[in-house]
Amino acid sequence: MQSVQWDPNLISKYNINGPRYTSYPTALALHTHFDQTQIQTAISQSPEALSLYLHIPFCHKLCYYCGCNKVVTRHQHKADIYLDGLAAEMALYAPLLCDKSINQLHLGGGTPTFLTEVQLSRLMALLQQHFTINNDAEISIEIDPRSCSDNKLRHLRKLGFNRVSFGVQDLDEKVQIAINRVQDTELIRHQVMLSRELGFSSINLDLIYGLPFQQPASFSATIDEIIRLNPDRISLFSYAHLPERFAAQRKITDSSLPGAPLKLELMQLAINRFVGAGYQFIGMDHFAKPEDALAKAQQTGKLQRNFQGYTTRGQDGLIGLGVSSISQVSGVLWQNSKDLPVYYAAVNAANLPLKHGFSLNRNDKIRAALISQLICHFQLDIETFCQLWKINDFWRYFSEALERLQPFIEDGLVELAAGQIKVSPVGRLWVRSICTCFDAYLNQGQQRFSKVV
Repeated sequence: MQSVQWDPNLISKYNINGPRYTSYPTALALHTHFDQTQIQTAISQSPEALSLYLHIPFCHKLCYYCGCNKVVTRHQHKADIYLDGLAAEMALYAPLLCDKSINQLHLGGGTPTFLTEVQLSRLMALLQQHFTINNDAEISIEIDPRSCSDNKLRHLRKLGFNRVSFGVQDLDEKVQIAINRVQDTELIRHQVMLSRELGFSSINLDLIYGLPFQQPASFSATIDEIIRLNPDRISLFSYAHLPERFAAQRKITDSSLPGAPLKLELMQLAINRFVGAGYQFIGMDHFAKPEDALAKAQQTGKLQRNFQGYTTRGQDGLIGLGVSSISQVSGVLWQNSKDLPVYYAAVNAANLPLKHGFSLNRNDKIRAALISQLICHFQLDIETFCQLWKINDFWRYFSEALERLQPFIEDGLVELAAGQIKVSPVGRLWVRSICTCFDAYLNQGQQRFSKVV
């Protein structure tokens, strides 16, 4: 995808509210009437190699744009208490995973680099105590440059971390002040270079478009610097302004935000520049160098998607640990409590700290597979799909989807030809909207989400 053709009519027509489809159904479909015994069955039926996600909720400072589950504190000892809770939760899962191994481990948040070197060492020791981590496992962590010293980076590498993701968001000072996340460009540049010297196999940089006071000229300067830093991957997220849901966002005034046309101009600018610099447009919000594992997975038809976004492993084999974490294993989804005291009470009583869950039926699994294929690879071979899922008549099965797809087909965003569904190059921007055509839950009107771009 070398460029994007922008049609104002298409933008206004298809920039609807829709899920990011890190799962199907989405997490909003989870319910409290969930039989926990399904977890043990799901894990027993799972592949031998699984992925682990650990949520570290603590942050030293509040970023106004953030919608993550977080606890803002300066009290470092709270992380020690949290590690006690994680240890208790790991002990509950250890018997279920005794014949499994971990081939992917990711620390997210919050701010995982809130943890000190001693706390990080303890966390890794706990993981090694309770689980079998493969020697070639992908071990990654999200980094706030402001809370990561050179020594901490070196320590992460010694602990076995091989992938890092730096939260940049924007390098313009006015934007940084408005979102309460001021970080020096030289600091980011230094940490990226040091990460490369230390031998991290993949470096990702996160950006957000649609933030307060962003303008094409200033955002272009940020993009220039990102390209100079030469990361292996780039994440380009759309800022979803939902102050009614996230209290911190109320500190961002509506008048400071770029309007829809300007926001889309920022997106167009970034996509064209990154693709022009040689990055592969993975889709939605990710770019990768052609030789990166993520790009290669897409090139070979093996790219997957889970609650962490695009991934090379673990679409239906992800265990989430920690407050608010979500798991997806063998067609069963479950989420931990988002409330820290409730989480502690559960694990201290030797109970899984579950809030709710969901077990996919056959129809859910079929639609999940279809949506994943479109959102990862932008095309679907109908005959192959029908053979895999034993569907006699594809368009009879998805009759309601065919009707909903018609506008996308008429506008050239979707092509039906030679027994395939293909998302056109322009349609890739609207793949989330296209996927909603196959979403049985969304089309019942039960959920609301942010704009797709």
